[in-house]
Amino acid sequence: MAHPTVPVDGDRADLVRRILHLAAAVRHQQDQGIAALGLTPATARALHELDPDRPLPARDLAEQLGCDRSNVTGLTDRLEQAGLVQRRTDPVDRRQKTLVVTDRGRQVRDQVRQVMSDSRLLDGLSTPELTALRDLLRKTSDGGCPPQCDET
Repeated sequence: MAHPTVPVDGDRADLVRRILHLAAAVRHQQDQGIAALGLTPATARALHELDPDRPLPARDLAEQLGCDRSNVTGLTDRLEQAGLVQRRTDPVDRRQKTLVVTDRGRQVRDQVRQVMSDSRLLDGLSTPELTALRDLLRKTSDGGCPPQCDET
């Protein structure tokens, strides 16, 4: 039985470049889909993070996004102007504003989710190839993957 050869450093570097190229192609495809919805990547991510069934304080959204509250204010302004969210007074703490996804926001959020899971770039792979790719990506990313990676 032949043993597979271990890639030399140049082969590993080429693999990393190809992974980065694929990630950039996926990002480009997603950015185009998001722009077609009239959103920026930042506003799409903010809308994606909001649970349509649970109003969320802006400070909690800032924490989920890993950004400053002042950034969330601008994102919320744009989402509100587009009719995708509303700011409402929290019934428990009237000093607090919560973000509520509107009916239109629910629709656009669903479209954002579709854009973010578009897998057309993988159409040329067979089921066994997709399985092998998934297994290899899991094996190589488990050590340094942020918690969000495991949610998909």
